[in-house]
Amino acid sequence: MNDRNTLARFVLLPLLALFALANIGAPQRYTLDASASNVSAKVPFFGLASKTANFPKMQGAVTIVPGAPERAVIDVTFDATAIEAPDAVTLKRLRGEKFFWVEKYPAIRFVGRSLDLTSPTRGTVQGELTARGVTRPATLDVTFAADPVALAGKPVSFTGTTTIDRRQFGMKSYQLIVGNKVDITLRARMVPR
Repeated sequence: MNDRNTLARFVLLPLLALFALANIGAPQRYTLDASASNVSAKVPFFGLASKTANFPKMQGAVTIVPGAPERAVIDVTFDATAIEAPDAVTLKRLRGEKFFWVEKYPAIRFVGRSLDLTSPTRGTVQGELTARGVTRPATLDVTFAADPVALAGKPVSFTGTTTIDRRQFGMKSYQLIVGNKVDITLRARMVPR
């Protein structure tokens, strides 16, 4: 009886491993199309309105593994020095030491290391956001324009959203004027590489 169990393990385990590997497709690798991608950050202002800053310059890569979305990687870097704001005063403050301090920290980066698909076009990406030299966990809710697995080898667009507390990244100034919660939206187009 013991010999049968041992034999079954030697025969069945490799077969199960091969079956599992057969359901995992080749990784689909993409480069971010910077000309068709952007990031916006919206923050409450005086509790009555909001202000939105944009990060129009970015670069990045995405890898999606069919059959194993938990192995997906999203790595996007935004050029903080290229930040755009609705007025000159806000722009100067955002670039300054009390907010993004672009002179010292010229880049903002999101690295997602796991994609949990809840449907063919929706899911969440668990990762880390680094801004102003501080790295914190962040969850990006993503919506693809079409099923990225079904469109292997073709461009894919997606929108990702998350909300952060700016104080966790060392941005604690103007709390009576500027809200602490920041809604971030990433609109991106990925092209196969």
